[in-house]
Amino acid sequence: MDQRRFQNKVVLVTGAAQGIGRRVAERLVQEGAKLVVVDRSELVHELAQEQVISLIADLETYAGAEQAAAAALSHFGRIDVLINNVGGTIWTRPFEHYTPEQIEKEVQRSLFPTLWCCRAVLPTMLAQQQGAIVNVSSIATRSVNRVPYGAAKGGVNALTACLAFETAEQGVRVNAVAPGGTEAPPRKIPRNTEQPSEQEQEWYQQIVDQTEQSSLMKRYGTLDEQASAILFLASDEASYITGTVLPVGGGDLG
Repeated sequence: MDQRRFQNKVVLVTGAAQGIGRRVAERLVQEGAKLVVVDRSELVHELAQEQVISLIADLETYAGAEQAAAAALSHFGRIDVLINNVGGTIWTRPFEHYTPEQIEKEVQRSLFPTLWCCRAVLPTMLAQQQGAIVNVSSIATRSVNRVPYGAAKGGVNALTACLAFETAEQGVRVNAVAPGGTEAPPRKIPRNTEQPSEQEQEWYQQIVDQTEQSSLMKRYGTLDEQASAILFLASDEASYITGTVLPVGGGDLG
């Protein structure tokens, strides 16, 4: 494998402050990329260094996505790769226990940042006649206690396929990775700051149990196992792949 696959390429990584997004950003630096890392958390500034621009933006709005794309163009003059990593389950419970407000928030969190960022970078990539987009979906499109989140990630899968149809002949590839359960350090800023009740802890444990049972390998993955798949699809090594959702869940196809 070429360890400098992203030498001098401009890569925009969203959701880069923690978890998979942060590991992706770290790996890209090692492979020579020029980065714009975006998150709504101040933690994203920890990644700032030479050739890495950090930015705080609310990517649940189109204005935030435009701000991120504009920063990349202002600093580097082009956008070669977009990796959409914003999203994640906020609440875990059977569907009948979600409030309407929680349902809307789950979809707003896990679909719209990807939708908006794809739209924001697309004119640039089409003008360049070159670009790669990797959306981070989830195998939770088939799982328990996460119906709104699963629906949002199903939307990400559909977005990936439809946009690939529209852009393939203009030099832009669009793919997605669907991570399974992934071991990661505890989040410094949790998605849900409320203390879970005993019932909510039981519902969350059902997700853990189902994730492990559905995996043929009977384990969670690592951050590097997810990042490796994402970087492959983002690189020129995947030049003949578009419109694909790649499950990375130890055999769980989601």
